[in-house]
Amino acid sequence: QVQLVESGGGLVQTGGSLRLSCAASGRTFTTNTVGWFRQVPGKERQFVSGINWSGASTYYADSVKGRFTISRDNAKNTVSLQMNSLKPEDTAVYYCAAMKTRVWIGRRQGDYDYWGQGTQVTVSS
Repeated sequence: QVQLVESGGGLVQTGGSLRLSCAASGRTFTTNTVGWFRQVPGKERQFVSGINWSGASTYYADSVKGRFTISRDNAKNTVSLQMNSLKPEDTAVYYCAAMKTRVWIGRRQGDYDYWGQGTQVTVSS
């Protein structure tokens, strides 16, 4: 079992930056694909970005491409999401999730087996 904990959320102005981190405990997730999702009230959880086990493969939703960067440090058992040029529409609760597989990057909520509790990101206009 993998427990995931997100950190780094907060309030930022439009155009600002935040860096989210996802830390694993219980066991390492160095052999797992990890993704970030976000959700606003009343809407489905939306895929944001994912990274495979080695970091060699990444994927981004069109809405964040060129602004967000996902990375991982397997030595520290963490995955980060650097968010730049933030917009009010990026406001959401951001969730870290891990798949049992390590090769491909799922883009659906059901592809992921482990979830964190989420961290709030608010971008003011």
